[in-house]
Amino acid sequence: MQTPHFDPDAPGVGDGLFGLSLDPRDALVQVIPVPWEATASYGRGTRHGPAAILHASKQVDLADADFGEAWRRGIALLDLGDRIARWGDEAEHDAIAVIESGGEHPDRAAKVDHLADLVHSVVEAEARRILHDGGIPAVLGGDHSTPLGLHRAICEAFPGVGFLHLDAHADLRQAYLGFQYSHASIFHNTLELPGAGRLVGVGWRDLGRAERARIRDDDRIVPFFDEDLGRALEAGTPWAALADRIVDALPPLVHISVDIDGLDPTLCPNTGTPVPGGLSWRDLQCLLRRVAQERRVVGFDLVEVNPGRWPLPPGARDGIDAIVGARTLFKLAGCAITSQARG
Repeated sequence: MQTPHFDPDAPGVGDGLFGLSLDPRDALVQVIPVPWEATASYGRGTRHGPAAILHASKQVDLADADFGEAWRRGIALLDLGDRIARWGDEAEHDAIAVIESGGEHPDRAAKVDHLADLVHSVVEAEARRILHDGGIPAVLGGDHSTPLGLHRAICEAFPGVGFLHLDAHADLRQAYLGFQYSHASIFHNTLELPGAGRLVGVGWRDLGRAERARIRDDDRIVPFFDEDLGRALEAGTPWAALADRIVDALPPLVHISVDIDGLDPTLCPNTGTPVPGGLSWRDLQCLLRRVAQERRVVGFDLVEVNPGRWPLPPGARDGIDAIVGARTLFKLAGCAITSQARG
């Protein structure tokens, strides 16, 4: 557990997330780092997201206006060694060849998918352990393909669980550039899982024609498109009322999936596929407060944070992407912990 002399107002000097020093397996929220970005098809660098967020998290003050001292229940980043990073390195050459060819080389794409399946299996096993021990599992990516193993474990443990998906993209493509386990296919793959319930999308604004048809024809998918949210705000609807509508669309048990590009790109300029529009920081805070008040969060993931440069040069400070990523992770953990009061 946290050392008894820990001072939450002191600088974050501990080795763990947010400067906390505790055995990760004693934490209620256990974060699985997944430094994998093989299928990133535009900008690359999200494999450095977990390390950069860990570094930036030491600057987060723990007295949170939204969720109080929820951190005292424990938030920790697990150490899974370097095998996922090694699989990512192994996949890199084939993945880039497929991407640069526009989806040619199906044999190479199959190699990448095989390595991705190994990643998902590791994440799923770790998530199952956390759930068995009564914890809240989370994934910190990497690209948006990384939480599939977590989604498998969540759907198995909580049949009918809903997914709150904040993103610029719907990620409903059956495959992308030949990759079955693409960052653009995560919610196609998740909705195929036994136990997956409703998908509520927020901030979606860059979609393909087939994705829009899928959304129209699948009553499990409830979209809150960015353009529709914008029109409602222009007409005078308060964001708080829109947040209530979003939460009302969710079942009692919820997994939250946040692609950082769901936010205004001024908050995440280095993310791989930034799109104009998106949620403000205050929009995100309001929505997470409403979720914590009305639903129980059983897991979450945060993906696509790209620090822009890594490792940092000596004496350099973290960029805005890592800083926003660390604070988003803290808010997600606080939301999940606070929501446990709903049983």
